[in-house]
Amino acid sequence: MNGRNQPWRAIAARVLQGVENGQSLSQSLPPALTQVAPEQRPQLQAVCYGSCRWYHRLDAELRDRLSKPLRKPDRIIHQLMLVALFQLRYSEQPSYAVLNETVEACRALDKPHLTGLVNGVLRAAEREGQPEPADDPTRFSHPSWMVEKLRHNWPDDWQAILAANNAQAPMTLRVNARRFRRDDYLAQLQDAGIEATATRFAPHGIQLASPLPVDRLPWFADGAVSVQDEAAQLCTTLLDLAPGQRVLDACAAPGGKTCAILEACDDLQEVVAIDESADRLPRVRENLDRLDLTATLKQADAAATDQWWDGTPFDRILLDVPCSASGVIRRHPDIKLLRRESDIVPLAAIQLGLLAAMWRILQPGGRLVYATCSVFPQENHRIIQRFLKQQTGAVLVSPEVPWGRDMGAGRQLLPDPVSHDGFFYAVLEKDHS
Repeated sequence: MNGRNQPWRAIAARVLQGVENGQSLSQSLPPALTQVAPEQRPQLQAVCYGSCRWYHRLDAELRDRLSKPLRKPDRIIHQLMLVALFQLRYSEQPSYAVLNETVEACRALDKPHLTGLVNGVLRAAEREGQPEPADDPTRFSHPSWMVEKLRHNWPDDWQAILAANNAQAPMTLRVNARRFRRDDYLAQLQDAGIEATATRFAPHGIQLASPLPVDRLPWFADGAVSVQDEAAQLCTTLLDLAPGQRVLDACAAPGGKTCAILEACDDLQEVVAIDESADRLPRVRENLDRLDLTATLKQADAAATDQWWDGTPFDRILLDVPCSASGVIRRHPDIKLLRRESDIVPLAAIQLGLLAAMWRILQPGGRLVYATCSVFPQENHRIIQRFLKQQTGAVLVSPEVPWGRDMGAGRQLLPDPVSHDGFFYAVLEKDHS
């Protein structure tokens, strides 16, 4: 990227180009935000997320409006026009400003020979309005493989899942039970003029009526609350925590569930948090420090137990496995561009391998909670079914909870447009034999 003198739309186009080339928004957006003035950062972020959310719909329209695809060296202008189309279709930005400033951004990207094309395409788009979608992937703005997979797996729910994926996710908090009762913190929010309600299923959850910067939340810096989706908070209700237990959070970064475990039960013997990524472990440490909590952090591949395990079994293990993240697309719309159907089978192999490795280090009588943020059965209840066939001594526990769908081997939460993300949980116990 070419520095702060670039118009923010040009920077947005480069972020989108990064996503098309396989970079996540969490990788490509932070450095981009440093290149614009602070007051422009919310708009840049909103446009990058929105352009990814509606990418497949916008891209179909743009391809129809171009007589031929742009040459590869000019591909950045395709992304620039996608950014402009997003604003024309989904923002309240005046169309004249979008048109004029996009042409200027085209020049700033060293493509002055394409300003006529950009101007013509966008003026036609403004004049003619958004076309009717030709098919379901265009209408719901998802890759066709994902639409077909959801239609197959969830014949009665696939349209609702796709619509929920395109909704803006709510901002949900987890109240630190060591510091506040939920009702008391709701009163703090009310006193601060912040509208919020208690979550339906998570005992310490609060959902805000509108997202806001965390520094506006009472006592945030002092560890009163953390930002965490309601579905992710449910892990502590399944672990059956008790004082004296040794607990493992495998695949722990960024640490939200590690902290939730420590908040949920005083006097645990030890909580060990493992993550393979050296880049992500500092986030776990930051969250622990803000909340004044203590855990043993290890950088390691959880499955390679011979490299990190000290030989003492764990009473409780939370295994939140790497997955397609198909249940959190509304929070990470770039997943639509980054994920491939061919990813699912290798991910399932990793998930089953991690489950087998964690089982070996679970104490007889201990409990393991398997979790994903996926809505694909291949990563969820089918993994549990495969594991139960392979593993003697594994007992499936069916918790009596008011949420999710009983899949026979675990419970599935589908994304809800007004509350929780899509998540899957299964509870296994190791018998004493």
